Amino acid sequence: MVLVAAGCGQRPDDGPVLGVGAQPDPESVLLANLYAAALRYYGTPAEVVELTDPLAGLDSGEVTVVPGYTGRLLRTFAPGIRATGDEQVYKSMVGVLPEGVSAGDYATAAEDKPAVAITEATAAKWDGRDLPALVEHCAQLRPGALRGVVPPTAVGKCELPNSREFADDAALFEALRDDRINLAWTTTADPDAPDDVVVLTDRKPTLIRGQNVVPLYRRNELTARQVLAINEVAGVLDTAALKQMRQRVADGADPRSVADEWLAENPLGR
Repeated sequence: MVLVAAGCGQRPDDGPVLGVGAQPDPESVLLANLYAAALRYYGTPAEVVELTDPLAGLDSGEVTVVPGYTGRLLRTFAPGIRATGDEQVYKSMVGVLPEGVSAGDYATAAEDKPAVAITEATAAKWDGRDLPALVEHCAQLRPGALRGVVPPTAVGKCELPNSREFADDAALFEALRDDRINLAWTTTADPDAPDDVVVLTDRKPTLIRGQNVVPLYRRNELTARQVLAINEVAGVLDTAALKQMRQRVADGADPRSVADEWLAENPLGR
């Protein structure tokens, strides 16, 4: 395989190929490909390595970079910390990283955090389209979520009942429309959320923990140019683009090609 630096004209480094770790699922693989594309853009040969536990691969040196989401990483390293706001979550995560691991810049405009979907009828009944409206109607909530998803147990002061589980998005949102549930857990970058639902906005101060895109990397093993490459993703990636790319991958597009095309349209360092 020939690896060529894109866009910026940097000559590829002569060193070994740098591994970017991902779990073997489409969303994780796409995210890893975005960072691998950024590294190649600045001249570093890079490829995605799929691992059951990318963080263990980061610890062992099997991979050098592992992207993820701030809130999920914070929960992994320090599940007892109760941070919610984006910056607060990022700083808390940085403070509990294992020895030898550093964090790059987080993407303030790119997230995939839990979100609540309701019907237009419910939004009209609640007279609101944001999370405070949900909190005001806490006693009436009948939530649903995909099987295997662990949604938040509370939104602000509202302690939520257990969610009814559904096998797929189609069944989940059909139950929402049929009023068997009155809220469906989705995420802000989920391409499967239908257009006929209302996704409640999270005003500041936020009521649901931030989940911003962020890269972790092995400390003292990246050059300044490589750190620059992964940090510059934060300045150009946003949730809308992430959602669109996830949809393309779900439709069968190759994650590496999708990432390369996005980077060509959103050059770094500009």
